[in-house]
Amino acid sequence: LEYIDSLVSVDTSVEVDPKTMLLILNPVSGRKVAGKYFPDIIRKFTSAGYLVTTFVTGAPDEALHYARIFGGRFDRIVCVGGDGTLNEVVTGLQHGCHDVPVGYIPSGSTNDFATCHGISTNVLTAAEDAAVGVPVATDIGRFNTGCFTYVAAFGAFSWLSYSTPQNLKNILGHTAYIIDGIKDLSMVKPIQMKISANGSTREGNYIFGAVSNSTSIAGVITLPAELVDMHDGQFEVLLVRSPATVLELQNIITSILNQEFDSCPLIEFFRAKHIVFESENEVAWTNDGEYAGESKMNELSVIPGGLKIITNK
Repeated sequence: LEYIDSLVSVDTSVEVDPKTMLLILNPVSGRKVAGKYFPDIIRKFTSAGYLVTTFVTGAPDEALHYARIFGGRFDRIVCVGGDGTLNEVVTGLQHGCHDVPVGYIPSGSTNDFATCHGISTNVLTAAEDAAVGVPVATDIGRFNTGCFTYVAAFGAFSWLSYSTPQNLKNILGHTAYIIDGIKDLSMVKPIQMKISANGSTREGNYIFGAVSNSTSIAGVITLPAELVDMHDGQFEVLLVRSPATVLELQNIITSILNQEFDSCPLIEFFRAKHIVFESENEVAWTNDGEYAGESKMNELSVIPGGLKIITNK
């Protein structure tokens, strides 16, 4: 009431320029928790002095287009949804050339980006941090003409996030991916790939590849925190060659789970600023867990400090 009274009693001869915020909400992400706290979220923002404009998504790419067209009109943008919704917002801001701080209230099934950046998965805590937190510049990636905030991947199980039915994810959360993964083991096939990075080229049959700027990938693969610097202008690249025997496959799994990438000759781990993937056949990719199409060639590069993410640090 004191805050409202201070606005009402302002001298009308003095021009008032309040802070503005754009809230983009995906109502079906995760277990639909964020929608239940919607009034409380808005209250957090208004208490911090923001006039809030809200956009609720209803179809794929709506968040992208809305951020691209209107993102530059606001002092701060907050995304409520999963990693895919955040990807759309960030991509829209990049396409619109808008340099606006972004807050994130994670409400998806895995929330890898939030885990990596220390963003709370408690809706109201994340809302508080998004309202009063500090923007920190972090690297993101360019994938051909699109973007990704933390990972682009192909091969084994990279399709799970976009192929798993939304209602199953809403009910079971991350467990849904594991269930669908067991069902789709037959989809794991060797992929012939030519990979160019750091002035050299490698070729072979791979069952998985990830170009990331994160310590967590799909909530299953984790990279040691000391190996990942999200502000160094480089990607961490993890490639897994096709095993010839069950024993080799077991060695791959053990090495990844133990984060001992050097112990397995079929695992390649290195850093790069720019990387090109070429294949004889079209290969399906995912960006931040969302389907990114199929193609024979993909070019990925770092956008240093491309995202100002708001955190409580």
